Amino acid sequence: MSSGLRGFVTGLPKAELHIHLEGALEPELMFELAERNGITLPYESADEARAAYDFTDLQSFLDLYYAGCSVLITEQDFYDLTWSYLAQAARENVRHVEPFFDPQTHTERGIPFGTVISGILRALNDGQQRFGITYRLIMSFLRDMPLHSAALTLEHAQRYRRRIAGVGLDSAELGHPPEDFAKVFASAREAGYHVVAHAGEEGPPAYIVGALDVLGAERIDHGVRCLEDKVLTARLAMDRVPLTVCPLSNVRLRVVHDMAQHPLKTMMDAGLLVTINSDDPAYFGGYLVENYMAAAEALELTRSDLVVLATASFEASFLDEATRQKCIGEVQRYATADPPAGSMLGG
Repeated sequence: MSSGLRGFVTGLPKAELHIHLEGALEPELMFELAERNGITLPYESADEARAAYDFTDLQSFLDLYYAGCSVLITEQDFYDLTWSYLAQAARENVRHVEPFFDPQTHTERGIPFGTVISGILRALNDGQQRFGITYRLIMSFLRDMPLHSAALTLEHAQRYRRRIAGVGLDSAELGHPPEDFAKVFASAREAGYHVVAHAGEEGPPAYIVGALDVLGAERIDHGVRCLEDKVLTARLAMDRVPLTVCPLSNVRLRVVHDMAQHPLKTMMDAGLLVTINSDDPAYFGGYLVENYMAAAEALELTRSDLVVLATASFEASFLDEATRQKCIGEVQRYATADPPAGSMLGG
């Protein structure tokens, strides 16, 4: 069954809406860039670095995540990082991506905003040409940085307004409610950006409410704690607010004890518009297919469930309506092929 499941999931047309480019920095590439830029890492090898990926919570991950980002210096570094992710996405039949990048992580180190985004955009454009992977780039504000830093980042982004589709909010959630960022998100909405926000991962359901009502979020990243609030859950289902769930991340960061206890299927059964994503795949043990696989095997998802999730990934995207429907049609054709890929999987 497992090989049939993997074949089905790999061939399934998919979009990924919650992927941090900096979180796709594999240890091997980290060491390559460190050598290129003359940076000494606190590890002797890529294997030693990977062995350190044992996190107790979100903050312990972030400490290592930001240390890894120190090797990203030049435009080519950001290109190579983005390209490595896109090459993996292509192998997994990902058709559309809406990746996050964290400019403050780099500008605070003296790396120009233009250096960061130019490398990322060049790779995204090359990926679209070579792999046919479309994209909408999302710029995230770090919620544990001063508010004036977020405002300055939004200023810098104006030069690239047509190349950045949306803004988000990420990093350490606890103690940093969405309401703190009301002003900068109001400016972003006025400038025409789509709005998303991390909420309800470690933070309470009230953070999801704040992201919706104060920030104007169109999509909630993570959102797994919404089930603790029945009124909020009903609202999210009625309004079809997308939730970009990251199963392996939730387990690795101890948001849930193990995959068998993950609320993904409960969220689907509650009528929520749920998608599967990889979050920071280099650190959390897998890219998109591994997240689908882990959830499917632990939660006994059927082929129909997986088709629903893949369909939702396009429905929840910022693609134009015609392209969105075209992609959804590809999912449906794949699912009804005779015999379908991965036909060993039950329906």
